[in-house]
Amino acid sequence: MFNIKKQLSRLYSSSILGNLSLTGAWVAILAARGYSLVEIGIAETVFHITSLIFEIPSGVLADVFGRKKMLIVSTIMCMIGNIIMIFSNSLFTVCLSIAFMALCYNFSSGSGDALAYDSLKRCNMESGFEKYESNQLIIYRLCSGISTLCAGFALTIGHRIAYSADLITCVIQIIVLSSLHEIHAENSPKSNGNIGKKLIDCFKESFKFLKEVRKAMGLMLCNSFVGAVDILLLFFLQAKLPERNIPQWALGFALLFMEMGGIVGSKLILKFPKISYKWIYAIAVSLVTIGFIAEHSPYYSLMALGGFIAAIGDDALQVRTNAILQDMFPSEQRATLTSVESFSFSVIMIVLSPLAGFVFTYW
Repeated sequence: MFNIKKQLSRLYSSSILGNLSLTGAWVAILAARGYSLVEIGIAETVFHITSLIFEIPSGVLADVFGRKKMLIVSTIMCMIGNIIMIFSNSLFTVCLSIAFMALCYNFSSGSGDALAYDSLKRCNMESGFEKYESNQLIIYRLCSGISTLCAGFALTIGHRIAYSADLITCVIQIIVLSSLHEIHAENSPKSNGNIGKKLIDCFKESFKFLKEVRKAMGLMLCNSFVGAVDILLLFFLQAKLPERNIPQWALGFALLFMEMGGIVGSKLILKFPKISYKWIYAIAVSLVTIGFIAEHSPYYSLMALGGFIAAIGDDALQVRTNAILQDMFPSEQRATLTSVESFSFSVIMIVLSPLAGFVFTYW
């Protein structure tokens, strides 16, 4: 008998294992290894170019073969990326590792939300998805904050030991994912028969939906732009805060504090279910802009506060946007369409990452 509480608990557990990492402050780790902000920006660009290529195909595969299977594939990609990073000794090998990390992101980005929504739908509990999305973002921010809090420890023990520890959590995560219950949409293509045709049909139907429901694409782009600016701000603050002479012991706490802004935003948006999306977007843009301006402050305390404020706007917008989009998506193309949103995020990040590296270095 299907148990929705166990299903969601296992998805939450998988997210904790996937996001709780000694290498969460990877920008700081690369900077400590001698890589410049421009080189780090190049690595980030490689991540998003890889995502650009594989994001939508990974969603199609999830809709055809199953979301659970793709979540397991995602973790395997993470393991490969960790192994490469352990032995990396050049920008090329670092970028290769980052590419596999991107594949990890690709195979999980659409699959997790699609499996969660259709699990709730099976129990006629679709209205609970916004709370689920809020909880997932809280897990992401909290685990990311704890991971960055461990930045000093990771730098002390070295990147090889840190990435080796992450391999262990990947193994545990695969065990948890194996216990999930697969949910197939009523009209979803099965993985037998003419696989090629079913993959193509899923792809075509997804873009037919986007063509007919243009509001969905607009929501994706709006959410992706705000998210990209906030993510880049938090990434480069990892390297910029030490330049403002923040005490080494305080760096992890400052990064944790900034992540806590996302938790505030994720919970706060649930208190306002009827507020206009236009108002939410305007407020989110304003908060992220404040964070960007604060990054140029000569005081590390104001920089950290700006990161906290920006995270509030980003996560509040993301929770509401994803809930609206999942209500709009047909189940049989849910993972594919969720991947299209991630695809749009990658396009924006490819453009902004090198630019952000230049701006945060020279301005």
